[in-house]
Amino acid sequence: MSDETASTRWLAWVQELQAIAQTGLAYEPHIFDRERYERIRDLAAEIAAAYTGSDFAFIRDLFAGEVGHATPKVDVRGVIFQGDQIVLVKESKDGGWTLPGGWVDVGESAAEACVREVYEESGYRTRAVKLLAVYDRSKHEHPPHIWHIYKLFFLCEADGAPEPLAANVETEAVGLFAEDAIPPLSVGRVTPAQIRRLFEHHRHPDLPTDYD
Repeated sequence: MSDETASTRWLAWVQELQAIAQTGLAYEPHIFDRERYERIRDLAAEIAAAYTGSDFAFIRDLFAGEVGHATPKVDVRGVIFQGDQIVLVKESKDGGWTLPGGWVDVGESAAEACVREVYEESGYRTRAVKLLAVYDRSKHEHPPHIWHIYKLFFLCEADGAPEPLAANVETEAVGLFAEDAIPPLSVGRVTPAQIRRLFEHHRHPDLPTDYD
């Protein structure tokens, strides 16, 4: 295997090793198997720390905090069109623009989470009306992330103009953008190709839901 291939595969290896360990520990293994699963989890943390320059203890504790059968995490994004413009919010962390959204919390549906996140990050009160896309984050041009993530894009209809943006630590501005005037994106959250595809859904509302 070439060095280039290894450099792009390490994250998949880490995710798989961590998932094997987490799932194995979830099923009350024999004491010696528990020790082996814990060692596999530590190896995953060591690999991640070596490739990212992060603290091993931090990553080990992050992995150890995940319990139960390992499954992908769920990120939701709200897609709001006003005429032929799309609503984007400016991320405080990196200054890039993205669709409002975030993690689904325990106890809420994906659509409920999307509506909540859209309001918190943009001030728009909406209702989710169609699931436009379900993407495996690792199959798109996002930067690496330690977790395996599914991204759900919901078409949301706004109930009037947005309310003033409440103070929060995630977003600092909201704006409307035409397809040919998209600002620099926060590509950890949304990619240019995904934005282009969402405009296709806007032009052709009968398109079925996209999925990988």
